[in-house]
Amino acid sequence: MSRSVSSDVILQPAPALTWRTIGGILDFYVFLGPDPASVIQQYVEVIGYPAMPIYWALGYHLCRWGYNSSDSTWETVKSMRNYGIPQDVQWNDIDYMEHFLDFTFDSAKFATLPDLVKDLHAHDQRYVMILDPGISSSQPEGSYWPFDEGLRRDIFIKDAEGKTLIGTVWPGLTAYPDFSNDVTHEWWYDNLKRFHDKVPFDGVWIDMNEPSNFLDGSTEGCPSNSLENPPYTPGILGGLLRAKTVCATAQQKLSIHYNVHSLYGLMEAKASASALKRIVAKKPFVISRSTFPSQGMYSGHWLGDNRSQWKDLYTSIAGILTFNLLGIPLVGADICGFSEEPQEELCVRWTQLGAFYPFTRNHNTINMRDPTAFSPLARTAMKQALLLRYSLFPLLYTLFHHAHVHGHTVARPIMFEFPKDIKTYGIDKQFLWGKSLLVTPVLDPGMDYVEGYFPEGLWYDYYTGEAVRSKGEELRLDAPLDKINLHLREGSVTPTQAPNLTLWVSSGQPLHLVSALSDDGSASGDLFWDDGESIDTYENNQYAYIVFNVSQNVMTSEVLRTHEEATYITVETAAFYGVKQKPSRVLVNSQDATFTYRANQVLTVADLGLNLSQNFTISWM
Repeated sequence: MSRSVSSDVILQPAPALTWRTIGGILDFYVFLGPDPASVIQQYVEVIGYPAMPIYWALGYHLCRWGYNSSDSTWETVKSMRNYGIPQDVQWNDIDYMEHFLDFTFDSAKFATLPDLVKDLHAHDQRYVMILDPGISSSQPEGSYWPFDEGLRRDIFIKDAEGKTLIGTVWPGLTAYPDFSNDVTHEWWYDNLKRFHDKVPFDGVWIDMNEPSNFLDGSTEGCPSNSLENPPYTPGILGGLLRAKTVCATAQQKLSIHYNVHSLYGLMEAKASASALKRIVAKKPFVISRSTFPSQGMYSGHWLGDNRSQWKDLYTSIAGILTFNLLGIPLVGADICGFSEEPQEELCVRWTQLGAFYPFTRNHNTINMRDPTAFSPLARTAMKQALLLRYSLFPLLYTLFHHAHVHGHTVARPIMFEFPKDIKTYGIDKQFLWGKSLLVTPVLDPGMDYVEGYFPEGLWYDYYTGEAVRSKGEELRLDAPLDKINLHLREGSVTPTQAPNLTLWVSSGQPLHLVSALSDDGSASGDLFWDDGESIDTYENNQYAYIVFNVSQNVMTSEVLRTHEEATYITVETAAFYGVKQKPSRVLVNSQDATFTYRANQVLTVADLGLNLSQNFTISWM
């Protein structure tokens, strides 16, 4: 069912939903599944498959509202490097702007911003800054190009009388670009390009795009009619359609605002992604607050301003999983919480969970602390969690490929893989990456253990290879402060890499393959690999795709498609969890190889030096 107009959706105690809407056209789509994953695939086929993210989007991002200067931002970056904490992207909130004006930077406090960005690039890091849609309308004529040029091209939303609608956002009085107009997209591109020539940013963060307004409607109010005051108003902020946004009667190129309000962030994301493709000629990186079906084609999402509380840590899981169901897999919550001072223990646990958000960003408010400000013990635990994420980049990148091509989820509810196990239906404290990596985070203070549900079958401790055989039960797991529990599902092959401080470096490291064998000794997995940043590599056949299979004591690697990027990567080690007897020989491409075998049934073959782009076999007897 798709509609932009306002509505209530009420979940009843019975298995039923009630829609209450103020009108509009009702389009019903029924997706028959038969299983949950198929329903989502069918839904995404209708709304559009999510974009494949640029590789560094999957690294660690750091942001704060209140760095106050480019030098203090820079100091944070240097501090992260000094402590050896991985970081791919540094962000700035609205502080960097001159009087909060879009497409400007404060020439006093942020004078060194271009140099900071140059330094980030020299260290294989990236820069992202915020943009709000509200364009200041109160600057002296001729002094602020974005507004002057916007007026000249007639791209702003108008009020019911046809005059430019004026609201209030951070810079004061503002006009709102009408992103339903193609001319606005070109104007947006021109502004981004002009700013990029001064500060060569790598991605954009679009906020306040509901669209937000510190007033209700406009400086002139709104007309009194049935659009502004419908017979039924859903339970929305302020009880008014115009509360903290623009008038329902405002005019846009496509229609009146009443009809397209909820599309505003989507249309801005489309304009932003399109502009970035032209400016940087790479996969665009856009994160948006407002979203609508199809958003995943253009941007990712963060879950908005949360609080530094344990409850917010817990509820973030449901938020991440929900957006994966909605075809927006690049999603995360503000790690450690946005507002309030986070306790050290909370921040450590949140960094561990956040390392398994598809989009991983620590973002906090004025005067709060970043990871370098905590104790050595906490810093080390956070660093370990982020290095763990970086080591799993080959798996995560491949999962995003399957989201892009097949409409799969990246972070996945356990019930998707075990739809016949009703005990999985209500689980919101654990989740899967893909079909086989189970994440069981600590979500409560003062705990050195965690209880997690394991669906029936064989699971392996990710770190040790220790087997866990479950009948479909809750199990108690040790969870000291420096550990997040991960388990591999039987029958899976997981590609990992030696991590480094940026994904550019770690993505060039040798691969380590972890095979979690079923009782019959079988496992399978795959790897998607490209240059990480070119647009449409899958569509243009500019990628490598390798399938791994294990059966009857033989692992085979089958290169279904090769690409030059894969020729630089080697497979250095392979571990097999669940090898029931110690082998007498291990052969790699029919040649004897050295190996180790531990009492917990883990076979490891090291120093392989195999080229990823060539088929290979590893066998044991």
